[in-house]
Amino acid sequence: MERAMYFLDQKDMPTHWYNVLPDLPEPLPPLRHPGTKEPLPREGPLPPPIFTDAVNKQEFSTERYIEIPEEVQEAYRTYRPTVLHRAYRLEKALDTPAKIFYKYEGTSQAGSHKPNTALAQAYYAKKEGVKRLITETGAGQWGSALAMACAFFSLECKVFMVRVSYHQKPGRRILMETWGSKIVPSPSSDTEVGRRLLAENPEHPGSLGIAISEAIQAAFGDDEAKYSIGSVVNHVLLHQTIIGEETRKQMEMADAYPDIIVGCVGGGSNFAGQFLPWIRDKLSGKKPDLRIICVEPKACPTLTKGPYTWDFGDEAGLAPIVLMYTLGHTFVPPGVHAGGLRYHGMSPIICHLYKLGLIEAQAVHQVATFEAGVKFARTEGIITAPEPCHDLRVAIDEALKCKESGEAKTILIAHSGHGHFDLAAYDEYLSGKLVDYEYPEEKVKEALAHLPQVPEG
Repeated sequence: MERAMYFLDQKDMPTHWYNVLPDLPEPLPPLRHPGTKEPLPREGPLPPPIFTDAVNKQEFSTERYIEIPEEVQEAYRTYRPTVLHRAYRLEKALDTPAKIFYKYEGTSQAGSHKPNTALAQAYYAKKEGVKRLITETGAGQWGSALAMACAFFSLECKVFMVRVSYHQKPGRRILMETWGSKIVPSPSSDTEVGRRLLAENPEHPGSLGIAISEAIQAAFGDDEAKYSIGSVVNHVLLHQTIIGEETRKQMEMADAYPDIIVGCVGGGSNFAGQFLPWIRDKLSGKKPDLRIICVEPKACPTLTKGPYTWDFGDEAGLAPIVLMYTLGHTFVPPGVHAGGLRYHGMSPIICHLYKLGLIEAQAVHQVATFEAGVKFARTEGIITAPEPCHDLRVAIDEALKCKESGEAKTILIAHSGHGHFDLAAYDEYLSGKLVDYEYPEEKVKEALAHLPQVPEG
């Protein structure tokens, strides 16, 4: 039997992030200013001026490869390189001729892929003399990663956590507090945005768009702070490409090349980090038939049902206006357990590639995703977070199609992290209490009515 695990030596860990922007067949549409709504210079910076200078430059960089600072590489080496697995036991259970691989990011201290950018952002903030970072988090994976990164680089950290997840996932809150961060349920009384929403609804469940607004507003009013974000924007996807760069080396060790790459998308950072280093082969013509499948919840189907239009990145309209697939910046999604996939929009890079027909998108219900998660746990042994259970569902479906057709395709799964803090969700599934949420059509129509009016040109 071939090896079931593929390890990279730390000396072989990638030393550069891959930047897809120079290789895009068409440039990204320019961002627009949240106030004037006019196009922003393609060279940046992002308004409002709340990011560190380093990541602002990376956001618009035209360099194909950007060197990872040695201090960040040193921090990475506390958990990287991560392992590529061949899922033999899952293949056997499915009786499929498909070869299934998964790159597992759940072995970081925070339990997910998020430290790949958190450590970089904290390093740059420390280098520029910043005292604290302020951010938002949905399910808590990003907040956990930034809390750890700030502890590594001796920074303060404040996290606005979507209120429904704050109550669903107390373990994540405790984890962040243990690393020394301050956690606030969003919407909160700490900001003007939060106070307005709580006055309208004291039991407001929150949304990622609202938490982003609160974090931006808090950072904008603090001269010693910078804002930090864990997904969506270009520099975050850039930092995550270490995942795909490692995987390429490991797949060479396995003498394999993926026919299908599957990953979940909320803002898009984990999956883009895996597939961007591969899509350059599709763009160059080396692997034109490579399938890249983005998977999202049916309760928040941004790519599969949202229009491609201009929208704010946050609820209050403080972030830049982006041309993206969106459900509307005021959209409040149902409280499904995949908290990291409840963002109203999507990464501009992913939206652009989807619009160009270079990647696919599917939406799945949460009950079916947990069914896949349980099958994966009972074969591979890993309790998967609700978010990557989405790509397990589609990967299993693709493997079963191979069983029907007899094709021995190679499937690569972007497995973003473990579900040790999500056992209550598994308990709901196992006890038959978990329910599906269908696309809330009327609420989305209402949210889309608030799209910004952007001038042509």
